[in-house]
Amino acid sequence: MARKAFKLPDIGEGVVEGEIVTWHVEVGSPVSEDDAIVDVMTDKSTVTIPSPYSGTIVALNGEVGDMVAVGAVLVEFESTGESGPEPEASPEPVEAEPSKEVMPEAPKLEEKEEESRSPQPTKPAVTPTATAPRAANSTVLASPAVRRRARETGIDLSMVVGSGRGGRIQQSDLDAALATSSSSPSAPRSVKRVGTREMKVVGLRRKIAEQMVISTSSIPHFSYFEEVDVTALEELRQLLNSERVEGQPKLTYLPFIMLALSKAFERHKKCNAVFDDESGVVTEHDAVNLGIATQTDRGLYVPVVKHVEAMDVWQAATEMQRVTGSARDGTATLDDLSGSTFTITSLGRDGGLGATPIINHPEVGILGVHKARDMPVARSGSIVIRRIMNLSSSWDHRIVDGADGAALVQDLKKMLENPALIFM
Repeated sequence: MARKAFKLPDIGEGVVEGEIVTWHVEVGSPVSEDDAIVDVMTDKSTVTIPSPYSGTIVALNGEVGDMVAVGAVLVEFESTGESGPEPEASPEPVEAEPSKEVMPEAPKLEEKEEESRSPQPTKPAVTPTATAPRAANSTVLASPAVRRRARETGIDLSMVVGSGRGGRIQQSDLDAALATSSSSPSAPRSVKRVGTREMKVVGLRRKIAEQMVISTSSIPHFSYFEEVDVTALEELRQLLNSERVEGQPKLTYLPFIMLALSKAFERHKKCNAVFDDESGVVTEHDAVNLGIATQTDRGLYVPVVKHVEAMDVWQAATEMQRVTGSARDGTATLDDLSGSTFTITSLGRDGGLGATPIINHPEVGILGVHKARDMPVARSGSIVIRRIMNLSSSWDHRIVDGADGAALVQDLKKMLENPALIFM
């Protein structure tokens, strides 16, 4: 067997270093050629680096969160088979997921957890789906999202047989494992919980943290809230959904809100803008490029629907579905994740009553959309049931005065309550 060193390859696009996000192997792990060994995040994307050899891992040069320069030794192997010359070029990394993100609410952590030394209460065992456990020296193949969920639910991945390629454990395998354990008794409520966990802030979570610090420390936010009667809009939405043809997506409220915003920005141009702090220049945009905050199992992304001003409601819904879907499945391109001029954040059915969304720097405003609900309201001296939705907005007070932000929201409210105005 020959000992070989593998260097971080040139990922391209001028990248000179990357942050180690997830190791898929450990010292002593056997690997085959093209097996995933590490995820590395750059300023542009996160890539999965495959193994160039078959053999055994003997050294990992770096921990999660460390920055590694292109060309630096990343992994050392004891390779199997005959020793041959080193490859002239490192294997091509596989793009795993885009990395641009920002946004208000905090996404879930996906980083590797380190258990503290405090004693842990006994957790009920989860019955594995496997018929037999893995050998002690075998490698557990699973994505970071699967590993995180396994930690949260107490599943020992070494006891689960994966149904994916090469035995990779998938979410469906965890579902099956949890289903078989549903009859297990829960821990007594009287048991004290004294455990702690330390989670290093790396990768996407670190990027989001940095962006939030920039936004909240450099932008003087003010927020404005409004209640909107969307009864007529709901009737229109239901009608259009009943008439949609094959290939057209089911309409939610968001495509209507997107179109209404694009019309409102014609009258409130300073609200569709970005502000360069260093140069002191505000750029107002005629194009309406709306970022849609999207929660994924890797964190919060903001894919962009571009040129909403040129779309009808079906086109807006289709493109929104495309970019948010690509963000969730990790196929979004850099173009899909850049160029926004204003951002919408919505939690759908979990939208609550109000929030103070954080502006997507360097934009000057953000709109929070909350769930619509039937409410008793007073109309012409009588109590009637109407469909009510709350809107929350935040604005950069250096650029948008209180009256300006309020005027845009009131304009938006008028169109949503009288949806014919959206299409006039």
